[in-house]
Amino acid sequence: MTGTQLHLPAGSTAQGPYDTVVDPGERDGWEHTGLRVLALEPGGRAEIGTARTELMVVPLSGACTVTVSDARGVQELVLRGRESVFAGATDVAYVGIDSHLVVASDDGGRFALAAAVATRPFPAALIRAEDVPAETRGGGTMTRQVRNFGTVGSFDDCDSLIACEVITPGGNWSSYPAHKHDETTDSESELEEIYYYEIQDAPAGTPGFGFHRTTSSREAEPLDLLVEVRSGDTVLVPHGWHGPCAAAPGHDMYYLNVMAGPAPERAWNITDHPDQTWVRGTWEETR
Repeated sequence: MTGTQLHLPAGSTAQGPYDTVVDPGERDGWEHTGLRVLALEPGGRAEIGTARTELMVVPLSGACTVTVSDARGVQELVLRGRESVFAGATDVAYVGIDSHLVVASDDGGRFALAAAVATRPFPAALIRAEDVPAETRGGGTMTRQVRNFGTVGSFDDCDSLIACEVITPGGNWSSYPAHKHDETTDSESELEEIYYYEIQDAPAGTPGFGFHRTTSSREAEPLDLLVEVRSGDTVLVPHGWHGPCAAAPGHDMYYLNVMAGPAPERAWNITDHPDQTWVRGTWEETR
């Protein structure tokens, strides 16, 4: 996949009510993960069949009700939502394979559907915002907040999907040191990864921006991506070292990460870039 296929500017994949569409298996070299960003007008609704994917409904702005029909019956999950991704954590709905769901919003909003190919069925679940583990990662100008609503150890009632969201303060770097997870070893998991970005505007309303970096970890698969990212942009990471992600001063950066891979075990194990791993040793003294 080329750089132009990996960086998807806002609106470039829009279809119908979806501002962003990345489906597993619908593009060369992309098999395990998906992301759709659903935009609903007040009173709007959308019907979705999961088929052989499991997904999480993550409100980006606004509240919604997710009505799930599966082999267990019908369940209504009320997501209280939030004003924006910068307002704090949100309620999240998990929906398993072979399910039908209706997402409806009285006041309208935007809702991310983070998906992964799966084989085992799990029941629908509601993850409350107050139960989402938040961690501060890094130190100094590498400090960021991670909201672990769908990571290994935080939510495990699913088959393959791993998801979280990260807030990087303006002027800071995250996904640093650069790292990779593109092979299965004793210390690493093979995972595709999606980065979906939103950037906080300046007080006067000027749009914000940041930067994303991905480079190759394999001589036979060249990859060299350095792009400016803005709200609504998506970056696909099929393999390679990814990071850093830099937030422009004055513009906090949000990204939603979606991960899954071919291994039967759901795990997130990474390898740091050998030239950058030393920065971890500086974090404690700058906290």
